[in-house]
Amino acid sequence: MTKLLTRLLAVSALAATTLFAPLSHAQGAPGAQAYVLVNPPLPSDTPGKIEVLEFFAYSCPHCNAMEPMVLDWVKKAPSDVVLKQVPVAFNAAMKPMQQLFYTLEALGRSDLHPKFFAALHVDHKRLYDKKAIGDWAAEQGVDRAKFDSVFDSFTVGTEVQRANQLAEAYHIDGTPSFGVGGKFLTSPVLAGNSYEGALAEVDKLIPMARGK
Repeated sequence: MTKLLTRLLAVSALAATTLFAPLSHAQGAPGAQAYVLVNPPLPSDTPGKIEVLEFFAYSCPHCNAMEPMVLDWVKKAPSDVVLKQVPVAFNAAMKPMQQLFYTLEALGRSDLHPKFFAALHVDHKRLYDKKAIGDWAAEQGVDRAKFDSVFDSFTVGTEVQRANQLAEAYHIDGTPSFGVGGKFLTSPVLAGNSYEGALAEVDKLIPMARGK
């Protein structure tokens, strides 16, 4: 996994497209604190639960690599923990992929979420605008008229706006990043350039977010 992460970091550094999300948290010396404090703490959108927010971008190779790990992690998470995935746009070209995420949620087709990652990173399809994304969704059996209607809906627009607000509030400058309980932020870079380390750090931060 370390070799995979090293290779992906190199790919990200060499990528010419601006669609790739930066992974640019400041890295401390070995043994340094693997998280940063969120100050002031942010309120939860899910009262009574510890929210773990995964800030991701479909075009980010690190997010693609971590997706199955995150899905496996959430199956084992404590009952008072809820995972919310938050699509990030570092530029206007990335907004259609934010809209896709919330469109799939609204249509009850979140099963296509990992498939879209695969379409980009395994099949190398150029699915970056509404038409290309809509064509791909139709190929997956989604009604095109419904897709187009929801994609441009007020509801999806509101969700995208909320995602942008969260990314700004957490000062997200790279993906994937994990907000824990509105109090802490960690990432693979902060956790020593380790995907597994980032999720292990989330596990450590959850009881801290509870105040225990």
